[in-house]
Amino acid sequence: MSGSFTDHFGSVAGAYAHFRPTYPPPLFDWLAAVAPARQRAWDCATGTGQAAIALAGHFAEVVASDASAAQLAAASPCPRVHYRLAAAENSGLEGDSLDLVTVAQALHWFDRPRFFAEVERVLRPGGVLAIWSYGIPQLEGEAADDQLQHFYADIVGPYWPPEKALVENGYSDLVLPFEILETPSFAMDVAWSLEQLLGYCASWSASARYCAALGSDPIDHLRPALAAVWGEAETPRRLHWPLTIKASRLGWA
Repeated sequence: MSGSFTDHFGSVAGAYAHFRPTYPPPLFDWLAAVAPARQRAWDCATGTGQAAIALAGHFAEVVASDASAAQLAAASPCPRVHYRLAAAENSGLEGDSLDLVTVAQALHWFDRPRFFAEVERVLRPGGVLAIWSYGIPQLEGEAADDQLQHFYADIVGPYWPPEKALVENGYSDLVLPFEILETPSFAMDVAWSLEQLLGYCASWSASARYCAALGSDPIDHLRPALAAVWGEAETPRRLHWPLTIKASRLGWA
């Protein structure tokens, strides 16, 4: 990677803030339990703050950084969360100042060697780095799921950035830099209307790139295809995303 920042989500920051699913509370219970203390956490590439706000229920202070000013402008305020514009690889945080570093659905965008060096610099001894991601959800109803998978792979598929391959293989090739921690299994489950699902798909980086390349909205393809098999548009359908989570602990001094 070059380390230069490309803002894949600036043009869809509003949709990202409104339609992205929230992470399960047990994930944050576990993160707080494995951190050496609960004083200060850094949520790197926070986007619009979904993970940072959840962390604030467990830590005295959460620094939530992102390299996208548009994403931060759409973030929700929270008393214990301090938002800052910063690259993942150059946070500007003090050394040995953090109990936990989290990266939710974003590590594949980073210059990972530089980021891992930055994490080693800012973590306190015994501090934890935890990263997680999720791929395409499983949608209730075979016909509806077929349309969603077709949209993901065939309509916007050519517009996924190459970094997305790391998510699609479940971070299986990713090696974290410190002592590996055993992680529980977590998943996200929601019940959404048709419009909520369409809003979520509009927040994808590939949807934004499709719009930029072709000058049209890919959701115009998905809406009628899903509507034909959905039934009542307001009737919720279940979606399920397994989370891939990896964690490692910096050695104690």
